[in-house]
Amino acid sequence: MIYLDYAATTPIHKSVLAKMMPYFRESFGNPSSIHRFGQKAESAVDEAREKVASVLGCRPDEIVFTSGGSEADNLALRGAMTARKDSTKWILTAKTEHPAVSKTAIQLEKEFGFLLEWLDVDGHGMVTVESLAKAVCNNTTMASVMYANNEIGTINPIADLAATAKANNILFHTDAVQAAAYLDVDVTKLGVDLMSLGGHKFYGPKGVGALYVRKGTNLVPHLTGGSQEFSLRAGTHNVPYIVGFAEALKLAAEEREARTAHVKPLRDHIIGTVLESIPDSKLTGQPEKRLPNHASFVFKDVDGNLLLQLLDAAGFACSSGSACKTGNPEPSEVIKALGYSNDWALGSLRITLGMDTTPQHVESFLESLPPLIEKARNLNR
Repeated sequence: MIYLDYAATTPIHKSVLAKMMPYFRESFGNPSSIHRFGQKAESAVDEAREKVASVLGCRPDEIVFTSGGSEADNLALRGAMTARKDSTKWILTAKTEHPAVSKTAIQLEKEFGFLLEWLDVDGHGMVTVESLAKAVCNNTTMASVMYANNEIGTINPIADLAATAKANNILFHTDAVQAAAYLDVDVTKLGVDLMSLGGHKFYGPKGVGALYVRKGTNLVPHLTGGSQEFSLRAGTHNVPYIVGFAEALKLAAEEREARTAHVKPLRDHIIGTVLESIPDSKLTGQPEKRLPNHASFVFKDVDGNLLLQLLDAAGFACSSGSACKTGNPEPSEVIKALGYSNDWALGSLRITLGMDTTPQHVESFLESLPPLIEKARNLNR
């Protein structure tokens, strides 16, 4: 099998795994314990927090460790909105967001009475400064716009959006789960108040993430109990995973240029070849301002789920934006937001590259894809 789904998850980096291993058995203490076992574990968590803060350009006490990007998104939106329930009530976000943001926003509207407005996106799925400025009103509490889209690769102008939010005195959150593997996540440069990260997108372990919370930003905790994570997220620390998360993020920052230089030419080759060799194919997402490892397409009159099955049988692991419900295939919200009709939108394909992707992998994929698209079209007729 050739793995071309690095946006879904990545294998743990060997150096990351080596850092994690001692904390499973040798240094297994609970960081909340006073004895030496606990002190050693606490020291590991503190060191990890400092390491993450160094990459993000923030204070260590502005980092809250979570179980992943989805939990970080939930804490940011739910925590910020409920902390301000008696003052301002609007939340702004886009339908192109990850469900951890969009579904949380919908729940805040449905169950808690907050007001939700969907931000307009352009034809490439980008949230522009103009669309945010147009949506802001006196009762807006916060805006949440992802740094880079997981499905179509589009990079949003986060620094400009955050500046617009600040000028209007509203909180700005960004889901940087996909972005952190390849983009600068320095919060001072970005100007964000809240930022979510997830470890398994940049060669760290699954089940661990972090939320950056700018000092002075008030959140209501969504996990209550102990005083861990500045009383914002109760529960015994997952020490090996936190250690692994921090090491993976440090490596992602240190190796960013080299990793980008590896995947970007391969990505460009895929995009150019697919558009030239396959009739009725379109690139989704921003052609230039997109993640360097990310290629995504729609193919007319193709069932995306069927195409994934054909690719899997041929030895390629990719993903699609179409989600098949029982007897009722529907395009993803992201693809629908781009304005494609169903004959196009149902045929989405995402190819994402990583450190282990080789030119040979790409050539093999590009040789196999055209006949598989043709087969999928014939089966769909």
